[in-house]
Amino acid sequence: MSRSSRRYKPLQVNHGGGPISGCDRIRMPRARVLIFCLIAVLMLAVILGICLSYETSGDHSNRLPAVDLAKDRLSHKPVKTSPSQLRRLAAQVDGTRLWEMHLRPILIERLPGTQGSLAVRKHITSTLSSLSAGWTVDLDPFQAPTPRGPVTFTNLVATLDPSTPRRLLLCCHYDSKALPPDARAPEKVFLGATDSAVPCAMMLELASALDGLLGALKQQRPAVTLQLVFFDGEESFEEWTAADSLYGSRHLSEWMARTPHPPGSTHTTLLQAVDLFVLLDLLGAPDPLIANHFDNTARWFDRLIAAEKRLHRQGLLTSHPAEQMYFKKDVYLGPVQDDHIPFLHKGVPILHVIATPFPAFWHTLDDTEDNLHRPTVENLTRILAVFVAEYLGL
Repeated sequence: MSRSSRRYKPLQVNHGGGPISGCDRIRMPRARVLIFCLIAVLMLAVILGICLSYETSGDHSNRLPAVDLAKDRLSHKPVKTSPSQLRRLAAQVDGTRLWEMHLRPILIERLPGTQGSLAVRKHITSTLSSLSAGWTVDLDPFQAPTPRGPVTFTNLVATLDPSTPRRLLLCCHYDSKALPPDARAPEKVFLGATDSAVPCAMMLELASALDGLLGALKQQRPAVTLQLVFFDGEESFEEWTAADSLYGSRHLSEWMARTPHPPGSTHTTLLQAVDLFVLLDLLGAPDPLIANHFDNTARWFDRLIAAEKRLHRQGLLTSHPAEQMYFKKDVYLGPVQDDHIPFLHKGVPILHVIATPFPAFWHTLDDTEDNLHRPTVENLTRILAVFVAEYLGL
C-alpha cells in the first residue's frame, strides 16, 4: 500500500483557546516516527528475506517455472527468412561435404558395443568438435539387458549452449541392425543407409552449414538453443518389443526426466526444457512421402511445407519438379514406433520426419549407398536448414 493512501488521525485542536500541553506536543510526532520506523523495519525484513532466499538457492539467472517453459514453448514464434537469406542458407548446404565427409564414414556395420559403433561415434564427435560454434559433446554410456545378454550402449548428445533455458532437439539413431547373412553373399552386412546413416549425415551437415550462424547465436545468449542427439540401440536384436528396442531413447528420456535444469532447480528438468523433438529416420530413398503424425505440432510441420515450397519457387532444389513433393499434410498412414516414443509418453512435443511407407529395401542388405537418391538427401537437408534457422532466429 502506498504512503498516500494511508489514513492518519488528525491532530486535535484545543478549542478552549488554551495552549496544548508540552507533553501532547511531543507525544504525537514521536508516535508517528515510531510507526514509520516500524514500517521501514518490516519492509527491510521482507526484502532481505527475498534476497536471502534467492541467494541460498544458487544461480538462477536462467531458471523458469515449469509453467513458464510450457508457455514460452507454445508462444514461440519463428522468424521468416527473406529471399536473400533463403538463397544463402541453401548455398551453405554442401552436397559433396555431406556425402564424402559426413555420410561415407558412417556406412559401416555399427552394432551397439562394437568397434564399428565406436568408429562412428568418434567420427561424429570429431566432426562436431572441429566446428567453430563450440559444441558441448557428451557421451551417455550405459549397460542394458538384451536377448543376447548385457550390451553396452552409448548415446551421443551435442548441445550448442547447455546454459540456455530451452532446446530444439534434432535426433536420429546411429546404430545398425543385426541381420542374418545372405548365403549368396556372405560378406555383405547391413549398412542401414537410410536407417539411419543418412539422417546422421544430414545432422552433421546442418551443424557444418550453419556453423557461423550458430556461433553468432550462442554469443547472444538466446532463450532457445540447438541440441543434436544420436541414439544408440534403436534397433531390436530379435523381435521388436517394448523391452527389445529403443534402448538409447528409453534411457535418455528417463535420465532427462530426473535431471534438474538449470542445475539445482527443484521444479524444472531437462525434459521440460525441450521445445520440440524433431526425429529423422528412413531418409535418403527417392520420392519419400513424409506425413504429419501429431496434431499438436502441426504448425511446425506446416513450416517444413512452407520451406519446401519457397525453396522450390526460387529454384534452390534439384530433381524437384513440383512445389510440394516430400511433406504431405493431409496424409496419415498410421503410427510408427521409433525413438520418439519414450519422449512422447512423457509429454514432449514430437515432429517425426520419417518416410512412410518405408523404403522398399527397409531392413534388408540392400539398404546401401547404391539405392540412395542424392538430390533428395540434399533437398531435405536444405529444407531442414531453413526450418532450424527460422526456429532459432539465425
